[in-house]
Amino acid sequence: MKKYRTRMMLVALLGFLASASLATPSQAEIGALRVVFTKGGFIVGVGGGQGVLTFRGRNYPFTVSGMSVGFTIGASTTKFVGRALNLRSPGDLAGSYVAGGAGGAIAAGAGGVQLQNANGVILQLSGPRVGAEVSAAVGGVTITMR
Repeated sequence: MKKYRTRMMLVALLGFLASASLATPSQAEIGALRVVFTKGGFIVGVGGGQGVLTFRGRNYPFTVSGMSVGFTIGASTTKFVGRALNLRSPGDLAGSYVAGGAGGAIAAGAGGVQLQNANGVILQLSGPRVGAEVSAAVGGVTITMR
């Protein structure tokens, strides 16, 4: 009888933990992003821009600033569109994002990036790039809500 009671308590506890862990991701939502980012440099690249997060039917403006260190020559402007995953509130978008990668554009091309911040927000962005830039650099981006 004691073993049966212990098993039932264990099954109930596991069921509770499973339902609690399943509830957490469903509370996170997805937001739509539009960002215009301009970057230029020689060795050290510096960039900035602005964007809008659309979340729960409202628009939230933000600014983007960033820097990369590595092989960077030229300048480009990218108009990103995409989504922000794992949002619980618009403020979760703010913070520092780190990315490493290589890319380039001559006259026009395409750029894409996936970034994550300390809040667990994942940005999946892509868009056309205009300008003349070649880079193989590690950089970071900071988003600040306005």
